[in-house]
Amino acid sequence: MICIILVAGHNLLLETEILEDKSGDYTHLIGVPKALLPARPGHSQDTILDCWWNVVKSRNQFSDVYLVTNADKYKYYERWATANEFPVNNIVNDGTTTLENSLGAVADIELTIRSKGINDDVTVISGDMLCSHNIDLEQVNNFFRQKNGELAIYYEMEPDEDVGRRGIIEIDHSTSRIVQFLEKPKRHETKSNYGSVVFYCFRKEVVPMICQYTKTHTSKESKTLGIFMGWLVSETPVYAMKLPTPFKLIGQIGLAEYQKWVKVFSDMTLKSKTECEIITCKSYARIGLMGNPSDGFFGKTISLTISNFWAEATLTESTKLKLIPHPLYDPADFGSLSDLVGITAKEGYLGGLRLLQATCKKFYQYCMEHGIALTQKNFSLKYDTNIPRQVGLAGSSAIVTAVLRCLMKYYNLSDHDMPKHVQPKFILDVETSELCIQAGLQDRVVQVYEGLVYMDFNEDVMKQGFGDYNYLDAVVPPLWLAYIGDPSDSGKIHSDVKVRWDRGESDVLKAMKDFASLADCAKDALEKKDYAQLAKLMKQNFSIRRNIYGDDALGKDNLDMIEIAHKYGSAAKFPGSGGAVIGLCWDEQKKTGDDARISNKRVCIL
Repeated sequence: MICIILVAGHNLLLETEILEDKSGDYTHLIGVPKALLPARPGHSQDTILDCWWNVVKSRNQFSDVYLVTNADKYKYYERWATANEFPVNNIVNDGTTTLENSLGAVADIELTIRSKGINDDVTVISGDMLCSHNIDLEQVNNFFRQKNGELAIYYEMEPDEDVGRRGIIEIDHSTSRIVQFLEKPKRHETKSNYGSVVFYCFRKEVVPMICQYTKTHTSKESKTLGIFMGWLVSETPVYAMKLPTPFKLIGQIGLAEYQKWVKVFSDMTLKSKTECEIITCKSYARIGLMGNPSDGFFGKTISLTISNFWAEATLTESTKLKLIPHPLYDPADFGSLSDLVGITAKEGYLGGLRLLQATCKKFYQYCMEHGIALTQKNFSLKYDTNIPRQVGLAGSSAIVTAVLRCLMKYYNLSDHDMPKHVQPKFILDVETSELCIQAGLQDRVVQVYEGLVYMDFNEDVMKQGFGDYNYLDAVVPPLWLAYIGDPSDSGKIHSDVKVRWDRGESDVLKAMKDFASLADCAKDALEKKDYAQLAKLMKQNFSIRRNIYGDDALGKDNLDMIEIAHKYGSAAKFPGSGGAVIGLCWDEQKKTGDDARISNKRVCIL
C-alpha cells in the first residue's frame, strides 16, 4: 500500500494574520506552511506534519510514502524531509504558487499517481489535520482490506460544530456503506453529524478512476476531495470507518481559531500523557423471576438485577496491555500439591481471566466488523466479584458486561456505536462462541438494561437479531435467595433438553410455551401487585421445569432447597440454571421457620 500525504493547500488568511500580528509571538512562523505549524503551543519543533509522519512510519503499513506540496512551500518541506529521514525524492511539487492557480486535492493525487507510476492501493491523508490520539493504522488497513470497496474515515461531530464546513456522510450501519456524501451541506439538508476527514483508502483497481475523473471534471471546484467523494459514492462501494476522536482540518482558518484548536488538542494529548486514566464499571447478578429457561427456546421471561451481588472491572491506561489475574479466582501459587487439589476440586480450572481475554478479543473484532477504528493506547485490566460461583446467578456474564462497559468508555464508544439491544448478544457470543459456555440471552439482557425487565424471544421477533425488551414499572415484593455453598458447574443442569427441543419432542415444545405464558401472567400480577398470584406462578414455573428436566438433572441439593421452602409455606423456583433458589413468602411465622431450616445453605434477603 502507498500513502500520499497532502500538504499543497494555500492558506492566505492564516499566513496574512501571522504576518500582521503585532504581539511578536508569531514572527518565527511567518511564511511557514500550515502543516509545519506547531501542534502544541510553545513547541515549534513538534509540528502537525511530525505527528502524522510518526504515525505513518512507525506502523510499517506502507511500502512508500509521498508528500505532495506546492512550489511556494517546496523548500520548507525539503528542509523538513532532510531533518526527519523522509526521502526528498518522494516529495512531489505540483508547481502552483497561489490559491488562485492551485490544482485541487484530487489533481494533486492524480499527479502523484502518474508521476511516480503508482499501481497499488493508496491511502490519502491530509498533513494539516489535528487529532487528539494516535490512530491504529493496522486496524484501519485491515478493515479496508476486508471490504470490497473504498474507505472514508469519519468522526462524530460535536453538536455545536458547523456541518457547513465539513464533508458529511450518511451511512447504512448494517453494512458500514456510505449512501451519500455531502460536501459542506446546510443543516436542513442532512440529519447526519458524521464529519468526513481527509483520510481515504482507495483500491488498486479504482486508482485509474481518479486519473480519469480529472480528465472529465476540469473545473477546480470539482477537484476538491468532497466533490470527488460525492461522485465516487455513486460509482463504486465506499465504506465508512469511525475514529472515536475529534479532528480539525486547519484549512482556511485564521490565527485565533488556529490557536484555539491547537490548545484544545494539546490539552487532550497532555491529559492522556500526564493523567493515568482509571475506569471502573459494575454489573449486577440477576435472578430469573419467571419464564426461565425459555429464553433459549423462543420463550418469554421476566428477570431483575439484585444489588446484593456484583462484578466489577477496573481498566487503567498503561504502556502495555496487561490482564491481571484475580488473587482468589485465578490462583497460580499454592501452599502444597494437596492445597492445589483441594482448591481445584472446589473452584474448578476456569477462573475469570479467560472472560477478560475473550471480551477484549471480541470487542476488537466487533469494532473491525462495524467500522470503528480504535485509538492506539493500551491498558491494564482487572476484575473483582462477590457473586457466588456456579449457582446460576450470571456471574460470568456480569464480569463480561463490566469489562465491556470499561472498554466502551475507554475508547469513547457510545450506545450509538454498540446499541443497547446489541450488547446482550455481544456478551452472549463472548461466552458461547469464544468459551463454549452454555447460556441464553436472558441474563445478558437484564444485566445490560438493569432493573426489572420483561423479555420476549418469540421466533418472529428474534429474526431481527434480538428480542423485544421492556422495563416493567412494577414493585417487586420482598424475595429471599438461598444458594449452595459447594456447587457443581451450573451449566450441567441444562441436561439434554436442547437436544430434545431440536428433535421437536412435543412435551419440550409445550413446556417452553407454558413458560412463556407464565411470564405474561406474572407481568400482569406484578402490575396489579397480586403477589399471591405471583407466588402460585412461581410454583408452576418450578413444577414445569422439574417435569421436563427430571430430578437427576436438577440435583438433590437444589431439590432439597425447594422442598424446604414449600414445606414452610414459601413459593420457590430456580433463578437460573441451578445451585440457587429464589423464594417468596407472606407468612412471617413460616418465613422464620423457613430461614432456620434452610440455614445449612447460604441465605440472603434481596
